Amino acid sequence: MAATCIVPPAGESAAYDAGSLARNALLKAGALQNAILTSARFSIIATDERGIIQLFNVGAERMLGYRAQDVVNRISPSDLHDAAEVTERARALSEELGTTIAPGFEALAFKASRDIEDIYELTYICRDGSRFPAVVSITSLRDAAGSLIGYLLIGTDNSARKRAEWELKAAMAAADKANHAKSDFLSGMSHELRTPLNAILGFAQLLESGSPPPTGPQRRSIEQILKAGWYLLELINEVLDLSLIESGKLTLSNEPVCLADVLAECRAMVEPQARSRSLHMTFPAFATPLFITADRTRLKQVLINLLFNAIKYNRAEGSVVVQTEAISPFSVRISVRDSGIGLSPEQLGQLFQPFNRLGKETGGEEGTGIGLVVTKRLVGLMGGAIGVDSTFGEGSVFWVEFKTAAAPQLAPPLPGSFVPQGPPPVEGAAIRTVLYVEDNPANLELVGQLLARRSDLRMLSAADGTLGIDYARACLPDVILMDINLPGISGIDALRILRADPLTAHIPVIALSANAVPRDIERAMEAGFTDYITKPIMVQRFMQVLDAALEPVC
Repeated sequence: MAATCIVPPAGESAAYDAGSLARNALLKAGALQNAILTSARFSIIATDERGIIQLFNVGAERMLGYRAQDVVNRISPSDLHDAAEVTERARALSEELGTTIAPGFEALAFKASRDIEDIYELTYICRDGSRFPAVVSITSLRDAAGSLIGYLLIGTDNSARKRAEWELKAAMAAADKANHAKSDFLSGMSHELRTPLNAILGFAQLLESGSPPPTGPQRRSIEQILKAGWYLLELINEVLDLSLIESGKLTLSNEPVCLADVLAECRAMVEPQARSRSLHMTFPAFATPLFITADRTRLKQVLINLLFNAIKYNRAEGSVVVQTEAISPFSVRISVRDSGIGLSPEQLGQLFQPFNRLGKETGGEEGTGIGLVVTKRLVGLMGGAIGVDSTFGEGSVFWVEFKTAAAPQLAPPLPGSFVPQGPPPVEGAAIRTVLYVEDNPANLELVGQLLARRSDLRMLSAADGTLGIDYARACLPDVILMDINLPGISGIDALRILRADPLTAHIPVIALSANAVPRDIERAMEAGFTDYITKPIMVQRFMQVLDAALEPVC
């Protein structure tokens, strides 16, 4: 075994000499050797330089069931290990060190022979054929001249740790399976509940607008049916969102989004409800466009939920103020301030708990208790943060923060690349139509300018999947560009509908998305997209893919 030189600190040589004498006394008395040989908790095996066992202590006998006389001068430690694992260790070492290592004891001792202490996990095989996992440390033994004279292997039973690891993995797998089962159940139930709910809401609306008109009591009954039906639909939607988030099935497309555009759309949606309650709403003005990194559809969902809550739990003739503030050069905070009754410290602590309405269950306002939970998780998935400041009796400020982003732009051209302009228009040739289904106005503008370079093309646009399907059926475009994450139905669902319709089944549909994860691209191509273009757009590839899709099918 390699010797270690210890130099005593100055002034401590007397103490050091005394300690050295004590250690020598222990060695001479055989106390250290006796402790090694009689240790019952550790298997201690020593071999000669050839790897043949020369020492087999009490712990090794207890663990493996062999007597020392059965193995000393008879076998190698590798004979006590699982042969397949020893072979695999030899393969791994050969690959790691770039040399050929024979299976057997050579594989176990290879690093130790180079004075590198090695620790590995292998399965020990007992005399009765039973097995147990062990952790083994192996060290080379050398004489005073430095020549290799053998190896020392110290092993411990690793069964308890392996059992704990297995139980933890099993528990995690069971929890994951239960979570997926719950999510699948909620998703399935959401679909099944929508069918009867569609009939309830549909026929209730027919009764409401029927002829002759309903009487006063009938109208009030119909209003209660509709109110309960729309509330149930809201609950179904929020439960489905929560189950998708928890199961990891919700896909987002985080890309530059113009905040002014999103707030304008949100304002148009919530102002009628605010006016009905005599609330005054204030929104920020933007001198220059401000872009943040988010999924446009889910950002609208987050802001609308915060705005509806600010309206719902406000005072009569109160106010709702939306503000934006730069937190740093790289992030912006959007806050929604209301003039409601505020929240107590206890309520703040329970704010993001599912189905907890903070004591509002008996009030006049309906709610699910899920909206803020979904909002918080969506904000996290978009890389943002959410928080609340509230003063009881005065009102609350809910805020979200997102990273700022540059305006959408074309990807920089590769060195030596060029931007193809397409073939010159043939006299009298028909103009080809490209339908772009996209809800982000900045992206629509960008692709619009790109296609404007082509005199042989014109672009139509649709802001969601349902409208895109209607346009495709009505206009029969030559090619469709489709975003994946759209409001309403996804681009993949829209594609399935187009492919199932004989009118539109033949139209090439190209995915144009910020989702650049290989699995997302693979899933889209499996769904039937003609090709997949990731944002930011590389102009040359964009034009090549478009031209390929426009080529007539022979």
